[in-house]
Amino acid sequence: MPTVIEDFNLALPMQHSARSETDLASLVAQYSGLLFRVAHSVLRSRSEAEDAVQDTFVRVLEHRRTLHSVRDMRVWLVRITWNLALDRRRRIRPDQIDDLFAATLVNPGTPADEALHEAQRMKTILREIDRLPKKERQILLLSALDELGTTELAAVTGRSESAVRALLFRARTRLRTRLEKGASV
Repeated sequence: MPTVIEDFNLALPMQHSARSETDLASLVAQYSGLLFRVAHSVLRSRSEAEDAVQDTFVRVLEHRRTLHSVRDMRVWLVRITWNLALDRRRRIRPDQIDDLFAATLVNPGTPADEALHEAQRMKTILREIDRLPKKERQILLLSALDELGTTELAAVTGRSESAVRALLFRARTRLRTRLEKGASV
């Protein structure tokens, strides 16, 4: 099966092939980790996240003639990945979400009984994040990726920086309140 880079080369005229391969290869090398984390934060499934990242680079192939007009490649790629992941998420029933995801969030060196408890706690947190209003949930998930600042979050979501900060504050406050309330019950 050809790789994305090989497909990219096949789709280009011969004189641009070597330069374009390098460009795509550098995009994949530079951004695939970030894009995977973006997709994984939404999809909570390794295979679904990998597919979303691959689809992102397919979009790069489709827009190869206009890539020079992209102002901020990182924001553009994150936005594409985010939207593709949201589209995939809509097609997945909540009970289909990878149950192992919560377990992957637990430190591997944790003793088994603590790991089980921690995985349950993570599932509770994820369930409460899913209950947040859509805008708050999206900002909270994107902000969890420490590589994205307020300016980039605003660009990805199409909101102002002050709106991003307000949504993030409300999401964190609401989540903290719900988790504290659940802990006291």
